This record gives sequence, structure tokens and C-alpha cells, in this order.
Amino acid sequence: MSAAPKRLLFVALAGHGHITPTLPLVAELRRRGFRVDYATGPEHADAVAAAGATWVALPPLEPFTPPAEIGPDAIAAWLRHYFAAMRAAYPVLRERCAAEPPDAVCYDETNWPARVAAAELGIPAVRCVPNLASNGTYSVDDRLTAGIAADHPEMAALREDCARFSAEYGVHVDFAATMDVTEALNLVFVPREFQFAGESFDERFHFLGPLLGDREQEQPWSPPGPAGPADPVLYISLGTILTDRPEFYRACVDAFGDGPWRVAMTVGGLDPAALGPIPPAVDVRPWFPQPAVLRHAAAFVSHAGMNSTMEALYYGVPLVTVPQTPEQEANADRVRELGLGERLDADAATADALRAAVERVVSDPAVRANVESMRRAVRGAGGAARGADLIEAHLR
Repeated sequence: MSAAPKRLLFVALAGHGHITPTLPLVAELRRRGFRVDYATGPEHADAVAAAGATWVALPPLEPFTPPAEIGPDAIAAWLRHYFAAMRAAYPVLRERCAAEPPDAVCYDETNWPARVAAAELGIPAVRCVPNLASNGTYSVDDRLTAGIAADHPEMAALREDCARFSAEYGVHVDFAATMDVTEALNLVFVPREFQFAGESFDERFHFLGPLLGDREQEQPWSPPGPAGPADPVLYISLGTILTDRPEFYRACVDAFGDGPWRVAMTVGGLDPAALGPIPPAVDVRPWFPQPAVLRHAAAFVSHAGMNSTMEALYYGVPLVTVPQTPEQEANADRVRELGLGERLDADAATADALRAAVERVVSDPAVRANVESMRRAVRGAGGAARGADLIEAHLR
């Protein structure tokens, strides 16, 4: 009689940048015969099911409207807002793991209730890190919380939230425990060559590079009109969250609308009418199939979200970054430090500055060489297949 297939519980409540990179790993594990459950919010139920997982419903993340400028006050408010969502997820995860114990819990690093429940019940845990990793040498969390005073009202309230949660459930959770806690197995979705202080991370960290799966084939896109060296494709996107930036998109239209670029520009939920007249060379949509567009792109004007950054480098596309949050600023700084593109601050992203930066990154032979070197590192890091190998070895 053959052994029953091993069962995994993936946990990532919300955020395309946290859930999307795990789906090729889920699909690979399913191909290898694993049973996979995926605990997430309702908006991602169809996506996890398409990857072959069984959806486990978590309470949805309540809407959070960020201010126009993301500073310490906004970050502090977000941390407390997100703690409330995680607090609501904990009893669901604890009950699920107790009733149907998986062989391992694979959780997004921000979803600490999965770690706490797994530790309580003696279940092996695998941490998925879809951004720059942290250790004693480098900490992205320090950058995220820089400028937030210890006595900030939101942080004081968050410490009280942690104490109440700990008392209610008989576990120890303080603010540090909701941030960065290293597991025995940590899967990082960037190549070691991109990681700040990459050589300082020990054998618990495995740098897999981006996990794209079959998205390019499943969501095809071709640039309109005849292709040629005189009409290169420029992709512009600020991601899926901070898209209420009409002044930025208008600057892009002014910078690139008169050629020679064919522009694909995502604006999320923003009404394109807010941008005024749109020239024929600029295709404005709420969403584009990003990997398929990047396959054709000569340059990418991006917010420097990690998924977007890694996908650009997978296709060998230089970047002009316009970061909106501290985490994105760290990614943008690494892009600049490695010579993979340029960074513009949001308030400096004028039409002239955008045009000049794009022209520089596409014409600079050093940038081209650096991007090509990183493209090889990204594609050689192992991706979903290596991640599945590591999970199998961890369970043995």
C-alpha cells in the first residue's frame, strides 16, 4: 500500500506581490503529488484554485486607503491595521491546523499567525520571503520603520494589541514577533546576487529568484502594429495599490506620447479621463499581463515592487524606478547600486526627467551588460523546481 500524499498548507492573506510568486511553487508541488491547501482572502480564491490548491477561507483584509505621501505615520497606521487582520486570521488557522494537521505550513513572512500556530502544534514551517530578506547584517524592516518613534501613538496601541492577543490565546507575540523571524527553511524569491549583503545569509536561506510559472503563456500580449527597432515598447506601471497618481501618468503621456515609443501603461482603478487626451502611441489600461509585456519591452518605468523588479530582470529589461514606499525605495536603491537602471523620486518624475532617464538606461552599454548578467543570475537561481526540492528535503 502506497503512503498517503503529503499535505501542505500555504498561508498568505492578501497582496498580489505576496501570493502571485507562490502559485508556481504550488503548481510544481501539485505536479509532484502533494496535496496543497491555501489559506487566503476571498479575492485570491480563484487564483489559488487555478494553481491546483484547495482554498481555505481567511477573513478578508479590510480596505486601507493610504495617504498621498507614504511616511512614518502612514506606515505606523498600516502596521496596526494589518495586525488586526492577522489577529482575525489566527483562530481560523489554529483550528484548521489542529483539525487537519498538514505535514508543513508554508507561510508568507508577513503572516505570523501561521508561524505561531505551527510552532504551537509542532508542525514544520517554511517561510516564503517575496522581497529582500533580513538578518543581522541587513534589515528591510529597519528601513520600513525608520522615523517611527517608539512612543508613536499607533505603535503604543499596537504593543497593547499584541499584549491582549497574547493573553487571550496563551502565546507570546510582541511587535518583533510580527515582523522578521527566521525559520529553519526560508525561501527567498530573489537571486542572492540581488540581495543586499547576500553573502552574509546562512544555510537556512535559499535564494530562488522569481517564480513566474506559465503566466506569460497563459496571459499572452503582443504590441500593436509592426515591430521594429524604431518603435520600441515601453512599459509603465506603479503596481496594484498606489495607483491614484494622475500627475505621474500625465507626465508619462507628455514624455512618451509623441514617439518613438509604443507605450503600455497600467493605471489600476484610476479613470483614464483624468489624464486628458491620450495619443495613439499610448495604450492605457487598468491592467496588463505583465510578463508578456516585459518580454517585448525595451525599458520599464516601475514603482520597484519586488515582483515587478524581478520580472523585469528575468526578461533583461532595464528599469527607471519611481518608488512609493520604503520597501520599494530599498529595491530601487539596489537597482541603482547594481547598475540595472536609475531611480527618480516621485516629486522629481517630470516629463523631461522621465524621458531622459529612459533614454539613458536603454543606451548605456554598462547598464545593458549589468542587466544581462543579472538576467542570467535570475534564471539560474532555480525557481519553483528548486523550491519544491527544498521543501521535499525539509520534510524528509
